[in-house]
Amino acid sequence: MEPSTQQTSPAIPIAIVVGFALIAVAIFITNQGSADVAEVTATQIAESIEQADGPRAVSSSDYIRGNPNAPIVMIEYSDYDCPFCKQYHNTMNQVMDDYGVTGRLAWVYRQFPISELHPNSPNISAAALCVGQVAGNKAFWDFSDLVFEKRDLDEQTNVLRLPEYAEAVGADPAAYAACLKNGDTEAAVLADMADGAAAGVSGTPYTILKVGDQEAVINGAQSYKVIRGIIENLLSQLDGTFDAGLVDEAEAAEIE
Repeated sequence: MEPSTQQTSPAIPIAIVVGFALIAVAIFITNQGSADVAEVTATQIAESIEQADGPRAVSSSDYIRGNPNAPIVMIEYSDYDCPFCKQYHNTMNQVMDDYGVTGRLAWVYRQFPISELHPNSPNISAAALCVGQVAGNKAFWDFSDLVFEKRDLDEQTNVLRLPEYAEAVGADPAAYAACLKNGDTEAAVLADMADGAAAGVSGTPYTILKVGDQEAVINGAQSYKVIRGIIENLLSQLDGTFDAGLVDEAEAAEIE
């Protein structure tokens, strides 16, 4: 995660998770049939989760992958040139392949370019929003996928190729260029950043998990196993199959 001075005490996240009725139970207990989740424990997940102060409400102005009315919503604040964001973007695409198709999970992408570390990121964010403005939600996501896909982990995006990416996903070149020139999306990027900062974002990636009116934070580029464990346990809560009695057993086992 880049950059962050935030410290996380395991005790506080565990209390939040219990109160949130999410996942304060060893994943190997609740997902015994899932080998690739089996090694993730309650403490590992709890340490990645913090309390959320709350972002602005998701609206039609947001770019959403999955069902906009899904019961589980993940709002990510991201920087296109952040190496950890590239890793996490791949993870989230895998998660959406598994759960987005069910209609029960939505992924919202918001801009949080950190220009001190990645000078070109604000321009990439503005370009992505222009693609969305002139070509729609799917084009925005396809463009974002291309930006992350076409660079290596520790290299910066080749901004000279952004018009090429925009055209490849269906944005009219003239309309895209006009959007960049009028500067409207620059204000939208700043609005996302202000919203993120107010919600506690200090580094990227930073994801606010919403279920109804309850919120928690997934801090940093957590692995697919951790994210899948969170989603599986949330779904078990929503389906009424979660066994809260396992919480104390899991915590006791970890203490021993």
